[in-house]
Amino acid sequence: MSPVPPPSATALSPAPFAPRFVTDARSRLPVGPPVDATPAKRPSRTAMPGRFVDLVPFEPAAHAADLYEATNGPERERLWCYLGDGPFDSRAAFDAYLARSFGGDDPLLFAIVDRTSGRTVGHASYLRIDPANRAIEVGHLLFSPALARTPGATEAMALMMGRAFDALGYRRYEWKCDVLNAPSRAAALRLGFTFEGVFRAHMIRKGRGRDTAWFSIIEEEWPARRAAFAAWLSPDNFDAEGRQRRRLAELRGVC
Repeated sequence: MSPVPPPSATALSPAPFAPRFVTDARSRLPVGPPVDATPAKRPSRTAMPGRFVDLVPFEPAAHAADLYEATNGPERERLWCYLGDGPFDSRAAFDAYLARSFGGDDPLLFAIVDRTSGRTVGHASYLRIDPANRAIEVGHLLFSPALARTPGATEAMALMMGRAFDALGYRRYEWKCDVLNAPSRAAALRLGFTFEGVFRAHMIRKGRGRDTAWFSIIEEEWPARRAAFAAWLSPDNFDAEGRQRRRLAELRGVC
């Protein structure tokens, strides 16, 4: 398999940004505009049902066997390249990873279950949950080949965004990834995230330095993103062979 080239400087240019501000009456200095300071709600272990997939609280006894089979073994190493752990040589090692990484409520892990087969095809989590500042991140994305690049993958991300913005009251929804992870950067942009920049020398993962690309969607942007997801996931947007009629990015421009 041919090496993947690193991203160009042009690809890593953040979106233009104009700060929002008001003028403070006493100091006459620019300050941030007033916002609702009511804390957001913490996400709970409740299911998020969809048409293609369901997101359900991850239970190792119910979900680990399927997911281990779908994401480990020969030719599956690339799935784990940019994650903080894995791949795993045994089911016991995989189970230990789950117990070590997801034993609490932050990160809060969900299994992604295919509605047709009933099998677990991935996992995703909420993490860095900050109710006071109404900010939350989606991460720990593990998509098996059966999930990647399917309507179910898009639906899973739309369900998690909808829960965060509509049900829990967050104003900022984050996506972060290794800057060298081209598929993750492309996925974030396709889903409607804005690229904000790179944190240099941000982390050490598997003994290697990681520069981290930051993306976000904020509450003012969510209604348009929500409408585009609904239009893209509609049965009318797929032909008899399941091929999309209109791209998600195209729909964001008209919804």
